[in-house]
Amino acid sequence: MGKRVVRRKRKKVRRLRVFLFIVLLLFLGVVGFGGYLAVQTMQAASESYDDLGREKSELREEAVSISNDPVSVLLMGIEDYQSDGDLGRTDTLMVATFNPNDEKLKLVSIPRDTMVEIAGRGYEDKINHAHAFGGKTMTIDTVENFLGIPIDYYATVNFDAFKNIIDILGGITVDVPFDFQQNSDDRKAEKLQFYEGEMRLDGRYALAYARMRYEDPRGDIGRNERQQEVISAIIDKAVSVGTITKVDDLVQEIGRNVETNLKVSEGLGFAKQYAGFNTNKIEKLNVETYPTMINGVSYQIADEESLYAVQMELKEHLEIATNEYEQPYEQQEEQEQDSYNNSYEQVSGYE
Repeated sequence: MGKRVVRRKRKKVRRLRVFLFIVLLLFLGVVGFGGYLAVQTMQAASESYDDLGREKSELREEAVSISNDPVSVLLMGIEDYQSDGDLGRTDTLMVATFNPNDEKLKLVSIPRDTMVEIAGRGYEDKINHAHAFGGKTMTIDTVENFLGIPIDYYATVNFDAFKNIIDILGGITVDVPFDFQQNSDDRKAEKLQFYEGEMRLDGRYALAYARMRYEDPRGDIGRNERQQEVISAIIDKAVSVGTITKVDDLVQEIGRNVETNLKVSEGLGFAKQYAGFNTNKIEKLNVETYPTMINGVSYQIADEESLYAVQMELKEHLEIATNEYEQPYEQQEEQEQDSYNNSYEQVSGYE
């Protein structure tokens, strides 16, 4: 009988570890829509893992480990719709940095229409087009160039995963800032209604809430804040006692809809390292942008001072040595403005 009790206890411990692993990594997989899992688990490893054929970022002298070192993670939410010849665009891009010394997460959203130089193409375009042109690798390279930091890990998830995860968790509660309507993402002629104040959302409503752009008077700033609100709501729901009974369903969802270069062993080390993590340890950063029209296409242009400040803060959090006097900021700004001016005629018309 004593052996049976020990076996039951060991089984409970294993389930608890898997549960904590998923809970602690929910926020890691949260892309702009709100709640994507960005890690493979034991059951889903073979389906989710893709290292892109690289051991480390080219901006790193040595490989790093998420369980021991300050690292960055690029979170990509991929639109379901794909046309012939492209790989789908990123509806949302978020970069998270983790540092085991302060056990904090810094999270920055990159607006999808931000004009950047697309890595390997020689011209500037919307950053969300990088994935359509060259998939995960081109997106990673483009974000590295834009933020000036190495991207150590990545995760991509589609809309179905987000909705399913929210539904598995039993929905989330948000504080809607104002009344608005938003189209459903399933391409039906349906308007989803949102009302100011506290509102409980299922997966379909949560996706629409996080993706809404044009009804928000603050544009991408308001959108980013709603996305970050959804992240916090998912984390709070995931750490609730009732979630432990839903681990198996969450694991299956990971295997079907997640791609990442995070290994199971690294994920378990990460879960141990950040065992005391909570939403109070998330610091949200923003790259300020302003709208412009070029050849009839709308873009967001990053404010140079804001971008520079975010770059420096991320580098500091990653403990990357910087020399701020190596190139005066005014000179950097002038060079980037020249590049921007010279790119007008080269910009793709791909919305």
